[in-house]
Amino acid sequence: MAERINVPEIRFKRFDDNWQENKLDEVADFSKGQGYSKGDLVESGTPIVLYGRLYTDYQVIIDNVNTYVSAKQGSIYSNGREVIVPSSGESAEDIARASTILKKGVLLGGDLNIVYPNKTIDPIFLALNISNGIPHKDLTKRAQGKSVVHLRNNDLKEIELIHPSPKEQSKIGTYFQKLDKLITLHQQKYDKLVTIKKAMLEKMFPQKGADVPEIRFKGFTGTWNLSKLRDIADITGGGTPGTNIKEYWDGDIDWYSPTEIGNAMYANGSIKKITSLGLEKSSAKILPAYKTVLFTSRAGIGDMAILERDGATNQGFQSLVLKNGYEAYFIYSAGSLIKKYALKYASGSTFLEISSKQLGNMDIYVPEIKEQSKIGEYFQNLDNLITLHQKELKKLKNIKKACLEKMFI
Repeated sequence: MAERINVPEIRFKRFDDNWQENKLDEVADFSKGQGYSKGDLVESGTPIVLYGRLYTDYQVIIDNVNTYVSAKQGSIYSNGREVIVPSSGESAEDIARASTILKKGVLLGGDLNIVYPNKTIDPIFLALNISNGIPHKDLTKRAQGKSVVHLRNNDLKEIELIHPSPKEQSKIGTYFQKLDKLITLHQQKYDKLVTIKKAMLEKMFPQKGADVPEIRFKGFTGTWNLSKLRDIADITGGGTPGTNIKEYWDGDIDWYSPTEIGNAMYANGSIKKITSLGLEKSSAKILPAYKTVLFTSRAGIGDMAILERDGATNQGFQSLVLKNGYEAYFIYSAGSLIKKYALKYASGSTFLEISSKQLGNMDIYVPEIKEQSKIGEYFQNLDNLITLHQKELKKLKNIKKACLEKMFI
C-alpha cells in the first residue's frame, strides 16, 4: 500500500484521500477593513468588529457582535463567509490568528485583513487552520516589527494551505463549532455560579456596621455574636525541618507549603512529607483534620483550604484550628473577610506577612452552630458545582487543544 502523505493524525471515518496543497492566494481573494476605531463606538447602531476583538474576546466563529458604530459611506460589510486576521498586534503569536464571520451585514473595521475563500474552502476550517496549522507557524515568521508587529495581505497570500475536500473541511468545522458551544455553555454556567457566590457572600455575612446578614435561612433570628478570631480558633504557625537531614524527610506526615493551596477547597495530600523525627526537630505541628482551616500568611496571603487529613505546614501559614462550637466550612466561606483583614494589617520589609497575634485580633461575627452548618452546607454545595463546571471546562479545553494538534497539518 502506498504511504499516505499530507494527512493529519486523526480523521473522521470514510475520509482517506490525501489533503491538497495550495497557496492561499490560489483559493481566496483579499481586502482590508475600513476606518473606525474604539473612539467611534456608540451604544446602538450598525454592528462592527474591530481588530481588538480578536485579542480581548477571541473566537473562531464570531456570531454575536455587541459593538456598534454609526455607519459611514464606503464601509466594508460582511457577506457571511469572511475570514479576518488582525494586521497589527503586540506579538507574532497573537497576530497569527483568524476568526470567521458567518453573519451578513457586519462592519469590518480598520487593521483587519479580510480573506474571502472560494467555494472549495470552508471559512471555519480556514480560520482554524490559520490559527493552529502550518499557516500559523508560517505567519508568525512573516510578522514584522518590534514593539508592534504587522501582517499584510501579501503575507497571507503566500502561506501554504493544506486542505481536504470541502465535505471533510465542513465536518471538521462543525466538530469544532459544537465543541466551542459546549465550552461556552460551561463557561457561562461557571461564570454565573461565581457571580452568585460573590453576591451571596456579601449578603449572607454581616457587612460593616451590621450584626446580622441581609439574607438568612428560615428559622434563624437574633444577632450574631461578635468575637475575636483567636476566640474561635487556635492560630497555629508551622515550621521546616533541616532540609539537609535525610532522616527528617520522605516520611508519612503531610507537610504543606503555601504554593500547594491555591483555590482547592480541601487539602488531602502534600507534595513533600516529613517523618516523626522531622516533626519533633522543627516548629511544625500536627493539625487535626476537618477542624483545621489552612491559611497562608505570606507569599500570597489568604489562600485557604480545609485540612482533610491530619498534617503539618511550613512557616508560611497561620492556620485556624477551630474550637468546639465552630464549623469548618462556615469559617472557610468567610475566607474573603479574613483575607481582606490580613492584607490590611500585614507588614514586613522583605515580604508582607500577617502574624498570629495580629490575625487573632480580627473581629468576626458568628451565629450559633446550627446556622453555621446551614451556611457552610450552602456554600459547600455551591463550591462543588463551581468545581464541577471548572473541571468540565478544563477537560473540554484539553480535548480541543489535543484535537487542534492532531486534526490539522
